[in-house]
Amino acid sequence: MVWAAAFRAYMSEIAGGGSRFEWYGTFVAILLAGAITGALLGLAEYSRRTGGRRHWRWLALAPLAFAILPLTMPDAILALFTMGLGGGAVAVPLTGMAGGFAASGRGPIWARLVCGVLALAVVAGIVATVPAVGGIRLGLDQPRGAWVAILGAGCVVVLCLACSIPFRRVESASDASTERDAVEVPSPMRDEI
Repeated sequence: MVWAAAFRAYMSEIAGGGSRFEWYGTFVAILLAGAITGALLGLAEYSRRTGGRRHWRWLALAPLAFAILPLTMPDAILALFTMGLGGGAVAVPLTGMAGGFAASGRGPIWARLVCGVLALAVVAGIVATVPAVGGIRLGLDQPRGAWVAILGAGCVVVLCLACSIPFRRVESASDASTERDAVEVPSPMRDEI
């Protein structure tokens, strides 16, 4: 949810004075979507660390909450198709999923490269849109513009890293016990007991 709040701050800065905070739009379409996505990716990490579960990799679709919940707002679908508003609500989760697959280290290398290039292109596009949409007040040579660019790009990179969880290798019980054994430090007191 905190990630979603940070991304909402990025959107607010880009929109400038035209940004409006509404209960449904902010708390349901953005923050609730962030909470759902975070919870599902947390469940994916739990499943991954405990040997996996049947169909757990479907949790890779968790970021689509950011595409679905904004479309529940009144007239959102009409605005999407007639004015192109809301396209970012679809592009950001798809970028997270593509970047997550690329960062996971699993799957065909050519597919990971393609997904990685696409994700990096979106990150670069976010940086480029800051001055393009925000105008001179958000120029990259201005402190506020540089901050907004870092905030937006950083949010997408963090989303990509989080979205890599359902694509990562499953840890087995033997992996966990080997890791515990490697970390355990022998105690001199144990020999005296």
